Amino acid sequence: QVQLVESGGGLVQTGGSLRLSCAASGRNFGSVAMGWFRQAPGKEREFVAAISWSGNTYYADSVKGRFTISRDNAKNTVYLQMESLKPEDTAVYYCAARYSGRSSNSADYDYWGQGTQVTVSS
Repeated sequence: QVQLVESGGGLVQTGGSLRLSCAASGRNFGSVAMGWFRQAPGKEREFVAAISWSGNTYYADSVKGRFTISRDNAKNTVYLQMESLKPEDTAVYYCAARYSGRSSNSADYDYWGQGTQVTVSS
């Protein structure tokens, strides 16, 4: 069982930066793959980034070069550093965990946080 709590969301202007954190509780955090997803109003949840237990990363094309996912297994925390933010990045951001390899498919993830709102003003 893994419990996830996101933090770090907020309001930022276009071109600004934010860092999201996802703190995990439970056993064997070092063996889980973590992902970030987002959902904008009226849209389906979409993949943002994922990181395997060993640190291999994968990004959606829409955020590649602007967002960086990382993890600190000693702190049971995964991060999403977001740079050059755009209004279209506005969404609720969720972190998720699975006891297997990284995946961009939300259906593959077993555990989810409650989400944190990111709003980018134009």
